[in-house]
Amino acid sequence: MVFYRLMDTWQVLTRENQNMHEISVKTRRRCELVDVTRPIADFVAQSGVSNGLVFAYVPHTTAAVTINENADPQVGHDILLTLDELVPPRRPGYLHGEGNSDAHVKASLIGSSVTVMVEDKHLCLGTWQGIYFCEFDGPRVRRLMLKIGQAGLQFAPKDGPLATPGAPGRNVHFF
Repeated sequence: MVFYRLMDTWQVLTRENQNMHEISVKTRRRCELVDVTRPIADFVAQSGVSNGLVFAYVPHTTAAVTINENADPQVGHDILLTLDELVPPRRPGYLHGEGNSDAHVKASLIGSSVTVMVEDKHLCLGTWQGIYFCEFDGPRVRRLMLKIGQAGLQFAPKDGPLATPGAPGRNVHFF
């Protein structure tokens, strides 16, 4: 198990839609966490969206994405260690023929997407938080898809039974 931050482990691939990007993540171990906070923050800063939401999605069944501490690399190690204890790589009873059943279970437990608020073109992460691509069946070259949407938020309904006369309308729109 390895947890690291390497600048050469990802590369940004821009799609035609300026609000959608894809990051290519090159993993080096079977199980590892790769810090992808910086390329996501760069995408947000260059997107032209000041306030909104950014979605990060992993289109793989044996990989995931999560938000966790990025100040101490031992946390990533501990996460992988605990996942291996909870979902061992080899176990009697696995039926999936490819030998990577544990990777599918780990990816399902962690999840295929995260959503982060954006304010003033910056990710709204906690002081110690980072965004991590989680590899459970590497090494491979993987994809992390990003989509950002502008937010227009007003907090009172425009019309209907909850409307306040003269108050601005409630409009929440993304994309």
